[in-house]
Amino acid sequence: MIAEFRAIYGSQVYLGPDSADYQWISAVSEKLNDTYAALQLIYNGRGPLTAVGADLDGIVKLNGIQRKAASSSTCGVVITGASGTIINNGVVQDVNGFQWSLPPQVIIPSAGNITVTATCQTPGNVTANIGDLHIIATPTAGWTSVSNPAIPIPGQSVESDSQLRARQSLSVALPSLTMLAGTIAGIAATSGVTRYNVLENPTGSTDGFGNPPHSITAVVEGGTDLDVATAIYNNRGIGCFTNGTTSVTVTDSNSGTQMSISFDRPTYLPIYVKYTVHGLTGFTSSTLSAIQSSVVSYLNSLQIGESVLFSEMYGAALEARSNPELPSFSIKSVLLGSAAAQTTGTLTSGSATVTVASATGIANGQTAVGAGVPDGTTVSGISGTTVTLSANATASGTNVPLTFFTTGTSDVSLTFNQVANSANEYVVVGTI
Repeated sequence: MIAEFRAIYGSQVYLGPDSADYQWISAVSEKLNDTYAALQLIYNGRGPLTAVGADLDGIVKLNGIQRKAASSSTCGVVITGASGTIINNGVVQDVNGFQWSLPPQVIIPSAGNITVTATCQTPGNVTANIGDLHIIATPTAGWTSVSNPAIPIPGQSVESDSQLRARQSLSVALPSLTMLAGTIAGIAATSGVTRYNVLENPTGSTDGFGNPPHSITAVVEGGTDLDVATAIYNNRGIGCFTNGTTSVTVTDSNSGTQMSISFDRPTYLPIYVKYTVHGLTGFTSSTLSAIQSSVVSYLNSLQIGESVLFSEMYGAALEARSNPELPSFSIKSVLLGSAAAQTTGTLTSGSATVTVASATGIANGQTAVGAGVPDGTTVSGISGTTVTLSANATASGTNVPLTFFTTGTSDVSLTFNQVANSANEYVVVGTI
């Protein structure tokens, strides 16, 4: 615009920022720039690889899919109290302050306890460790305690543009020539599904994973049992056996025929990582937290059956650098391991011994993790079900979930139905 203006009025014309002509050129240039940007956005909205937001929502409808809405994490909790106690619209809270809604009405049976599903009131991937959901947020006469014996099934945030693009590419397999590809695409499109792994055994004998002949084994995280089973039913091969420990009866919408469809839910494998880092210029306590969060995010993003690679632990920690050209820390050593033993124990505050339900798999030198066990605590002795720790317990408790880790420098291999899982307390960062 400036060049064209001077071509008309001469190269000596004054076009300083304070001149009226320059201000006019600037205003017109802003309008042109906005117009070009809008035209580029419209052009990009014609295809799934470049469309964003609402444009992408419209494009993927051509493939019969839509953006997944946010879902909430769910967790099985054990409600304990007096027989016959009625809990209406109960809410429990975890140690991080997140609140989880119980079913509209829970009635404690004669056994004195009942297991129900609690749904997090905050959408998205809200995680918790075993035993974290132990706070009664809506006290009710006769309701005495609550706990979660397993980690939650994570929810998901609103599907991002990049995730939707990837699923759009996969969705073209829905009307595929191979029924296996169609089954995978159907599971991936199911609301609430976050991760999945589908194996086919076309042979007449049991495969190396123990899956039966002429079967498909789907391992699915998230989504309701019925929705997942329906997706498998609608796309499976004719006469194909569906293998798994979760079985749901699906009714054919056309014929009314009922069929039992089975699949697996993933087994979560806690991963323990120990870093020794040297702080450089700019290193603060928040850097330690950033390293932990980055590593936890990486581990929890791995797919079902995907191995945990030792070398990737360096890359995951280095994601915490704000500026790679000015590093604030140096990684001196890394140790990686999976749970060698998971059990419950009785802790006494101020004591270095813990009585465990089972000492199977526990060995000297392993790292111990659990509520009331100080970070970095290791096993220094074992006698029957009495385990001696390197540090005194900081709290007392019965049936406290405990995990014992053996760490090294090898990759951690996972089976087809396992998925890595970690939390900040499983990622220990020490400084030198």
